[in-house]
Amino acid sequence: MTGAPPAAADDDPGAPPGTVTTSPPPSVDPASPGLKLADGARLAPAKVLDIKSVVEDLGGEERREDTNENVTFALQAEVLFPKDSSKLNPEARSRIDAIAEEAKKQNATNLRVFGFTDDLGSYAHGLTLSKKRAEAVHDLLAGSLGPNVTFEVRGYSEDYPIADNSTEEGRRKNRRVEVSFPRGGAGGAGAPDGAGTGMSAG
Repeated sequence: MTGAPPAAADDDPGAPPGTVTTSPPPSVDPASPGLKLADGARLAPAKVLDIKSVVEDLGGEERREDTNENVTFALQAEVLFPKDSSKLNPEARSRIDAIAEEAKKQNATNLRVFGFTDDLGSYAHGLTLSKKRAEAVHDLLAGSLGPNVTFEVRGYSEDYPIADNSTEEGRRKNRRVEVSFPRGGAGGAGAPDGAGTGMSAG
């Protein structure tokens, strides 16, 4: 039995394995008729694509979503609140403080705090609970961020689910509070554009 040959190192240690090619790029003839626009044709205006990055912890308890314009944190209700309650758990403070630190880092002055529930129970009860949970998260954030930050706080009950309510795993993801804010202090955005990506509880 022989061991595997040693792995060859890529030329660029900063690039992920397999992304560095060793062959030169193909030569291109700039006079090729296939590269020219037809007479009278014009190129479309340049467009910056919105890139979205989503990172979720292994248990699905916390999710961070970054786009070109916004940062959104979503926390499952179970990590913030006891069942059917809007009173924050002792562990909730550290998670909310981490969000406040990121908001400070991004110079955010407008934050959206949205609460969501699953589809169990009445819609009206979910509306009340999701709003109270969003308000509890808001209160903690406001204490950390100071008076120069404005908030939009809403409860959406079972509206804007992000998972299937027919399973407990899906319902757990839907019971969440989302906190979102513009990246780098860019202008604010209103709901419900961010709905479904903010933190909520249910």
